[in-house]
Amino acid sequence: MLGAMHNRRLSFCCARCDKRVTPPSVRFLGRRVYYGAVVVLACLRELTGQRVIALEQLLGVDRRTLRRWRRWWSEEFVQSPWWSVAKARFSPTLDHGRLPGSLLERFAAAPAPALVALLRFLSPITTRSA
Repeated sequence: MLGAMHNRRLSFCCARCDKRVTPPSVRFLGRRVYYGAVVVLACLRELTGQRVIALEQLLGVDRRTLRRWRRWWSEEFVQSPWWSVAKARFSPTLDHGRLPGSLLERFAAAPAPALVALLRFLSPITTRSA
């Protein structure tokens, strides 16, 4: 899609402790190898049979991966310690059943495009080192 230079995630070696540190990213969500934007956009609607087939063909993503992403939004993400704090920024509360769509809607008025603003907001969860 974006070329070879965008296929890898940057990480750095600390000069003091020699540990590997991965900075927050707007490119990838956590340890996922797909772009964060793809994970967000593919999960905006319910995964019906036709939609799964279309996404498989368009993105080359297996149906199990798509279901795993949906499960991540509805289970792991909403139960994460980060989200338990971050969700307080939204009033009225977000509809967890519609994530990530309900979250993306809240960034519609952001100075940056909504998807970019959402990925920036999510960047702290993209690494364990942050």
